[in-house]
Amino acid sequence: MAFHCDHLLIPDTRLNIRHFAGSQTSTKPPEARRSANYRPNVWDPTFVQSLTSDFKSRIYSNRIEKLKEDVRGMFDEASGSSSLLTLIDTIQRLGLDYHFHDEIRSALDTIYINKMETHSSFHDYKDDWSVRALRFRLLRQHGYEVSQDVFKRFKEESYSMDVEGLLSLYEASFYACEGEEILNQIQEFTRRHLKDYTKGGNDDEIHSTSKNIKDEISHSLELPLLWRVPRMEVRWCIEMYQMKQDMTPSLLELAKLDFNMVQATYQQELKYASRWGRDLGLNETLSFARNRLAECFLWCTGLWSEPKFGNVRRQLTKVGYLVSVIDDVYDVYGSLEELKLFTEAVERWDINTIENLPQYMKICFFALYNTVNEMAFEILKRDALDVLPCLKRKWEEFCKALMVEATWYYGESTPTLEEYTKNGSISVAGPLISLHAHCLSGDNEITKEALNWTDNNQHYSDLTYWASMIFRLANDLGTSKDEQERGDAPTSIQCCMHQTGASETIAREHIRYLISLSWKKMNNILSSRSGHLPSSFISTAQNLARTSLFMYQHGDGFSIPDRETKDRIASIIVEPIPVRGIERLETKCVF
Repeated sequence: MAFHCDHLLIPDTRLNIRHFAGSQTSTKPPEARRSANYRPNVWDPTFVQSLTSDFKSRIYSNRIEKLKEDVRGMFDEASGSSSLLTLIDTIQRLGLDYHFHDEIRSALDTIYINKMETHSSFHDYKDDWSVRALRFRLLRQHGYEVSQDVFKRFKEESYSMDVEGLLSLYEASFYACEGEEILNQIQEFTRRHLKDYTKGGNDDEIHSTSKNIKDEISHSLELPLLWRVPRMEVRWCIEMYQMKQDMTPSLLELAKLDFNMVQATYQQELKYASRWGRDLGLNETLSFARNRLAECFLWCTGLWSEPKFGNVRRQLTKVGYLVSVIDDVYDVYGSLEELKLFTEAVERWDINTIENLPQYMKICFFALYNTVNEMAFEILKRDALDVLPCLKRKWEEFCKALMVEATWYYGESTPTLEEYTKNGSISVAGPLISLHAHCLSGDNEITKEALNWTDNNQHYSDLTYWASMIFRLANDLGTSKDEQERGDAPTSIQCCMHQTGASETIAREHIRYLISLSWKKMNNILSSRSGHLPSSFISTAQNLARTSLFMYQHGDGFSIPDRETKDRIASIIVEPIPVRGIERLETKCVF
């Protein structure tokens, strides 16, 4: 089948970027420019290219296959008992669930059918609270309809609850939809008692046999499991699982080997991204912008973590990098008139009409134009699907939203919180990143009809909106202090303070409440979707929200590269987990 799409013909413009970088056509004196004084990149390209791993060897992949068979046997052994729920939860926390999709789905189908044969049988009060809460959480996580009424006797039995039951209930409560008051009450009750336990608690009231339970509680109180990025949690969960008295050695070994093999895959992809960034050369020509390729790649591992999605991560890293550079053009460097010209250029998407752009904007536009056109061209070849009109539209919407914020800044005006968040859910690039992820995934669910559907389906639009809202608000909580110190445009925190007269402390608390409310909005959509949303759409939206909370958990983890984010990149991408017995495996390998 032949295709002819004029808008996908990619002219030989790559050399033109270097040409513009080396030419000076203007005789005007340079304008005074703002500077964010961003810190330099901490990931030296030479170091990145030196990354290597021993865990790509066939001997480790063979060992993993053997251990996977052992774990499949565990499903049969645990069938019909509460230990099956624990096994599923453990496999998910250890980052191994992508190996056992079929086994997990089959097990949950059986659990759900058995518990729903009669309405009363689901309210199984013979199980302890930990089991009831875990069953509820796993079923809701995987899209099964489960009523909050399974906890309707919560208040009557709360006196008999141990700390594991409290923690399990606390995690389950975050799957609440709007209006589910039982779950809201459970969350308030369990949070209060768990906080007391971490401070010493009342040992006569709360009992525990786990010497690591306080660490688990503190971890959950900081961010609940639903809000955490699964891949970013794996190493911590492996360390915690290793200290459990009832740990299964084969499952632990599988988790460690799998983590290291996935890490080896990530290293190769980061090396690719680093070479791409070097060849693009924007760090040299647009030196005012952040150079955060490694941080962009970390973000993408949170969005699409499975090894098979390597191309998605590679290409999304490019998207994230361009988003950050263009964001700096609007937020830091460009004048209002220049930004108007750039916005118009993105809207036209025509390299023959950019002669009025200043040199640095020509370079930026060429980089964007080449990269997005090339992505669209590759998708057209692979899927026979022309996605360029959709991608162009999202970049146009993104730049127009940034333009609105620039207008507020130069006009010294403060919008209402509602005006800010409506625009901010677009300017944060959530919808843009989500659409690129869907198109790049190669998912069979992504068709021309599905792309049109992303604009017309209310469930998809709402899901993307609330995920992007979390992204926007988490970003503001993490970056507002530094941005206000350098005189940037107001964030949601300043808008809230200006509109209500609240203190910064109260405004920040309100923003945290809005994040929680946004999660409930997402839960509403997922509980009512009835299978109409493709699974790739759901996971992208949830992981977009999670990665934003992860990146801004301790401040601006994206712009400030040498604190927690540096350690996280090292932990997830650079440093393997020591595996006992590796030497024995290697000596058995015969070449």
